[in-house]
Amino acid sequence: MSEPIAALATASGMGGVAVIRLSGDEVYTVADQLTRLKTPPSQRKAGTFAYASLYDGKGDVMDDAVLLFFRAPHSYTGEDTVELHVHGGQIVPQRVLKRLWELGVRPDQPGEFTKRAFLNGRMDLTQAEAVADIIAARSPRAERAARANLQGQLGQTLIPLYEDTLAHSVQVEHLLDFDEGELPDDFFEEAEATLQQLVERTQALLATWHESRLVRDGALVVLAGKPNAGKSTLLNLLLGYERAIVSNEAGTTRDSIEETFLLDGVPIRLTDTAGLRDAPGAVEREGVSRTKALLEQADVVLYLTAEPDNDPPPQGAIVIHTKTDLTPAPAGSLAISVRCEPQRARETVCQALRDALKLSQGETAHATLANERQFALLSTADKALHEAIAAFRQGDLGYVPAAQQLRAAAEALGDILGRTYADDLLDRVFSTFCVGK
Repeated sequence: MSEPIAALATASGMGGVAVIRLSGDEVYTVADQLTRLKTPPSQRKAGTFAYASLYDGKGDVMDDAVLLFFRAPHSYTGEDTVELHVHGGQIVPQRVLKRLWELGVRPDQPGEFTKRAFLNGRMDLTQAEAVADIIAARSPRAERAARANLQGQLGQTLIPLYEDTLAHSVQVEHLLDFDEGELPDDFFEEAEATLQQLVERTQALLATWHESRLVRDGALVVLAGKPNAGKSTLLNLLLGYERAIVSNEAGTTRDSIEETFLLDGVPIRLTDTAGLRDAPGAVEREGVSRTKALLEQADVVLYLTAEPDNDPPPQGAIVIHTKTDLTPAPAGSLAISVRCEPQRARETVCQALRDALKLSQGETAHATLANERQFALLSTADKALHEAIAAFRQGDLGYVPAAQQLRAAAEALGDILGRTYADDLLDRVFSTFCVGK
């Protein structure tokens, strides 16, 4: 992967400056051919920059640019790297890129710069994944969590866990050469105690997945109830602006309306739905059908009532009586008055969402899992450790299966970090990245 690659590292379109990144072997030879500096790029020191005109194949000036120079291994990719800071817009960056293709540089693949950084030992796989998470972050809290993993917080937790599991696996496999009578009397007790500690560490990390998923992906919260229950009014209140039409006429909302607001840094996908009733028209019936489908997908359902309702709410829903100033609230429901006490009503609903989603309002101070791949592999390791404990309890009959399970646990932990990997795994991970990163 050392052949020279290049890509636009900034967003395409109108802008003051565009950054084109080159990395790989011979990038300084390419930079020499782009410029006519007295001291060519290939003779310049790392960490310096130069102002130069860039020339096309006919000798015409394409643009004036600032060139930044990085030398292997002290660059983002671990390779020789040159950055070209040219004028933004559509024309200039594409003209410079075209010239680079003529000089033998190829376009990068999605995530290839970060993939090279991983393969060259500049970061582990959890840090590489955190790069994409920073770019995709939908809230400051998500960005801070991703940045913590980029700085190695998750790796600093996983590496000792991986190394301890691997060391114990090696120890158990070594003991297969001994007869049971040759083992220390307390061997089984100590082995089980060690494995229990490993399990506790894996489960502590697994417990971070619920909130980490919510911070990263958000939660779907569906507002449901009969017509005129105040769903659209509550939607507008939670969003802080008039998004949905509010009317006394039943059936005003015929299709779902989805908007997002942040609750303690968690994106809440708030969906206003058609009122649940035997709708008279085909359009409204379709809206009610979509409401029922959304109820099955929701992380939380807020079921709104404005008057006594004999129909049972969806299972697990939070029942909210929205007009306590007009009718008494039924037992077991949250009582609010959006019209008379809007701010109190908003905070009551927000606290109910915090409780239902099990959100902590403070920043997470420990390592957290970042995606389904990490969660699945750590779950595999946890299961293997439990099975290793069960095997040890069988005495000498369990040595071999215990050793196999410990090896499986170590391999799963190594896969999270990228200590072991296959090309198709890297292809899956880095295919989600944007070009230029």
